[in-house]
Amino acid sequence: MSDTAPAARAAHEKATPTSTTTPTADQGPPRPRRALPLALGVVLLALNLRPALVAVSPLADTIRDESGMSAAATSLLTALPLFCFGLLAPIAPRLGRRFGMERSLLGTMVLICGGTALRLLDPVVALFAGTVVIGAGIAVANVLLPGLIKRDFPAKAGLMTGLYSMSLFGGAALAAGVTLPVQQAGGMNWRTTLACWGALAVVALLVWLPQIRSRTRIGAAAARQAAHPVRGLWRSPLAWQVTAYMGLQSLNYYAAAAWLPTVFQDAGMAPGDAGWMLSFSSLLGITGSFLAPVIVGRRLRSGTLSALAAVLCALGFAGLLAAPVGGAYLWMTLLGLGQGAAISLALLFIVQRAPDARHASQLSSMAQCFGYVLAATGPTVLGAVHDASHSWTVPLVLLLVLLVPQVVAGFGAARDRHVAGVG
Repeated sequence: MSDTAPAARAAHEKATPTSTTTPTADQGPPRPRRALPLALGVVLLALNLRPALVAVSPLADTIRDESGMSAAATSLLTALPLFCFGLLAPIAPRLGRRFGMERSLLGTMVLICGGTALRLLDPVVALFAGTVVIGAGIAVANVLLPGLIKRDFPAKAGLMTGLYSMSLFGGAALAAGVTLPVQQAGGMNWRTTLACWGALAVVALLVWLPQIRSRTRIGAAAARQAAHPVRGLWRSPLAWQVTAYMGLQSLNYYAAAAWLPTVFQDAGMAPGDAGWMLSFSSLLGITGSFLAPVIVGRRLRSGTLSALAAVLCALGFAGLLAAPVGGAYLWMTLLGLGQGAAISLALLFIVQRAPDARHASQLSSMAQCFGYVLAATGPTVLGAVHDASHSWTVPLVLLLVLLVPQVVAGFGAARDRHVAGVG
């Protein structure tokens, strides 16, 4: 009796969950009292992942004129963050394991605030340095948020992914639409106008701050497992299909966003109206990005929905080829809905194809690493094709053709199975 009791107690202690602050292991859904603030925090974090970058576009001419930079140098303010998204994505899961998801996500808001403040300084190098710091913060948040949704909202993954992607589009549309009016109303220079978007990051930081004090009861085995990375995803065909879909839909979006105002202007539209068309498309993207993951499994399969999203984009591009100005609102409505649905599905595939939060973070890292590096080449390649062909016909046809492999990757990523990794 005396020999077996200690062993029994030891076995009981090993099986009993212990209190820990390691937040990267899998766990049950948050208590209802914590779920609402957590969901609000996710929405506010996502709302900050585009404005500091998109706000540069409406101010590009002013920045170039007052700083003396060339057009190519100014375009780097948009391209650099995309390379940060791709190149820094592999670091994010390590930060999540080392510091926990909650603390790491808090750190992303600190980086966005710091980078925004850095851009207030006079030297042009500070503008680029601040942009890189902001890009680094966004890169980490891009990767960790799908893992957090997988971990804390397993039964509401579609709804939370919809809210997350809707916030991404909402932040972009907000920045594109109000940056110039805010500058004009406040009589501010372009540096101060860019810095105003740091206030949104401060709000998110304050709302998210209580999350780092949350403690989750998990087993010791789960805690040990969470400390190690998932390996072997690069050998998974399913993981590559998710990655391909993320990359192709990102390329489609960023290449179109970079040049569509110019397409409209070259077709005879006024510059102000051409810029509004892009904002209008982003507003429609909010609807598409929210609805797509919510209706998956209820009315349409995700593979079918990915094909429908590509069809909407194809109709939009075809309309731009046929009558860019006459049907502008219709074409941008189709593009907005299609591109919004596609980004939501890309994020949803990451959540659905991962068996747990560790795999979700690692798959998110892989998909966004390759996806955003591919997307960063899109605007440059499209511009080069335009220069070579002296028209927008060939670039738009190229975007149409790229929708075909996007559909193929979408059907592959939609298969109801999990990626396999070793960790």
